[in-house]
Amino acid sequence: MTLDHVKDEDGDGAANIDDVKLFLKRNKAARKALKADDTYTGGDFRSAECVALLKEADIVVTNPPFSLFREYVAQLVKHQKKFLIIGNVQAITYVEIFPLIKADKLWMGVTIHSGDREFRVPDHYPLNAAGWRIDENGLKYIRVKGVRWWTNIDHGRRHEKFPLMTMADNLKFSKHKEIKGKAQYDRYFNYDAIEVPFSDSIPSDYDGAMGVPITFLDKYSPDQFEILGSSMNLGVPISQVAEKGSYLQGGPRFYIDNGDGTYRRMYDRIVIRHHQAKTTQGKKK
Repeated sequence: MTLDHVKDEDGDGAANIDDVKLFLKRNKAARKALKADDTYTGGDFRSAECVALLKEADIVVTNPPFSLFREYVAQLVKHQKKFLIIGNVQAITYVEIFPLIKADKLWMGVTIHSGDREFRVPDHYPLNAAGWRIDENGLKYIRVKGVRWWTNIDHGRRHEKFPLMTMADNLKFSKHKEIKGKAQYDRYFNYDAIEVPFSDSIPSDYDGAMGVPITFLDKYSPDQFEILGSSMNLGVPISQVAEKGSYLQGGPRFYIDNGDGTYRRMYDRIVIRHHQAKTTQGKKK
């Protein structure tokens, strides 16, 4: 059911989700179970009936199964739909999702930057999450970390520039012990970029490539930064440039020289530079 099918049930002058709830309460006969097809159960977003409903929609707002996030986004993109959906922040690292981010076809919504949210689950759902509760009515809830809104609908927040300090000021005044007091930012051993372990430590006067945490997307403005790629596809394989046994195994990543003949593997990084930077040679402006 969409708002097109519901009128102003509560008389407040607008048709919204409250009117949908009231309509269904008053018209129980209007509740119809979605039909299964030869491949999918009723209500599965891939079923013929659900795809037909999708084609009618202008904007999709929902909480899709996190395990099927790749497939769900692919369906929305295929049908050229505007959407606002809930997913995990780790989706940034998916090979199917990151190209959409890099091409500025998918970005974070305005809220849920803390990433820790509560979801109601069915009675049969096992309570094996790190955080969960059962309320006074016996309803089950679990807490999920790393939650974000994902969207392709533009909003003003993503065009606000992130305030930054210069490289010198970061090295002198940063609140992060990993930055404050250092002589310089670390550089990756297998890719020409500096390591920026916190989004608020991005130097304002550095025009080269920078590796930042994936949570940087909470602050990302396409007017301020350019996304060059990620550590999953940019770094030279460490096995080609370092002696076996001097680094941790684990697939493509950026590595930092520990200075003792060993190399430290970093978490996934997004590689950025300031928008319209004149050079990528790692020099200050």
